[in-house]
Amino acid sequence: MPLLPHFQKWLVENGVPHWAAYVVPALTGIIVALLFLFLMIIVYIYLERRGLGRFQIRPGPNRAGPFGILQAFADFIKVLTKEDITPTNADWPVHFLAPVVAFFSAIMILAVIPIQKNAFITNLNIGILYVSAISSLGAIAIFMAGFGSCNKYSLIAAMRGVAQLISYEVPVLLAIAGVLLISGSLAMGDIVRSQNVPFILLQPMGFLIFFIGVGAELNRSPFDLMEAESEIVTGYHIEYSGMKFALFYLGEYGHMVVASAVMTTLYLSGWKGPFLPEALWFIIKMVMVFLAFLWLRATMPRIRVDQLMSLAWKFLLPLALVNLFATALEVLWQDNIGWEQFPWPFVFLNLGLAAIFILVGSKLLFKTGGGRVEV
Repeated sequence: MPLLPHFQKWLVENGVPHWAAYVVPALTGIIVALLFLFLMIIVYIYLERRGLGRFQIRPGPNRAGPFGILQAFADFIKVLTKEDITPTNADWPVHFLAPVVAFFSAIMILAVIPIQKNAFITNLNIGILYVSAISSLGAIAIFMAGFGSCNKYSLIAAMRGVAQLISYEVPVLLAIAGVLLISGSLAMGDIVRSQNVPFILLQPMGFLIFFIGVGAELNRSPFDLMEAESEIVTGYHIEYSGMKFALFYLGEYGHMVVASAVMTTLYLSGWKGPFLPEALWFIIKMVMVFLAFLWLRATMPRIRVDQLMSLAWKFLLPLALVNLFATALEVLWQDNIGWEQFPWPFVFLNLGLAAIFILVGSKLLFKTGGGRVEV
């Protein structure tokens, strides 16, 4: 049973007024989601700084607290003391609301993520559709920041950022469609329960598409052209300072937390695992996904903007279509073979198809100039 309706029913049975029975569970859900999100953001920031330090043969943060674990809190205090500067001609409501939209969309997505069996804030039968819809608010927040700043360079950077997000949203949604075909449900809990084997094995090509596409949407290196120092004045948030800039910073890591949770739910069988508590398994898988993003950031150089768009439209989109059609054919064969009881033939088939089409797609991308570096 979802946690909030259960809590609401308990309040009504114990004589709490009906209006309070609706308000108290909602506030409780928001507080729980915020605490979980902030805790995971702190963990992610610490892991990334220490991890990048290891990759780059330097210590990383090690002064604030034991092993530098308090560095994130020191940074938070620092941004609170920074002056909040708003451009004179800025569209104030839009300029003010942009970082708020960028951060709180991550909290809204957490409401439908099942941390363990029957443990989620709310259970929507269209959970993954809800996640896709709320995640698109990131593009709106970026455009609001660029437009509301009254800075032509910020606006140009925002337009390019929106183009990047929209471009990679297409193959990501097609990759999700493959998961939905196999699970037969849009509910996040049902998707986890349908994974007798993790969908990363049944959908290896879909996982790769989702991983790369989400990395680009989250502005992770090597796709961080929206705020690269060598690009347009470091991006759409050039006119933000103080706590407003900190909200954009927290929003990026908050969406990283949400993305790793969604990826764990869709492809890594969610809370399932032996011996350890279900919630702990879920968090371990989330951290593993984040460490994969960290490894990518530490090893891959930043790509050009033309390579960025070519990767989305010339490589990921064709692969996503191939993966979707192959999955649809396998679903048609499901009644005769039945992968719920014996999925391994489909696992080896999909691994082989992924290797072949990724190799062919990369060759074609290089041949058409998407990966060529010109001097």
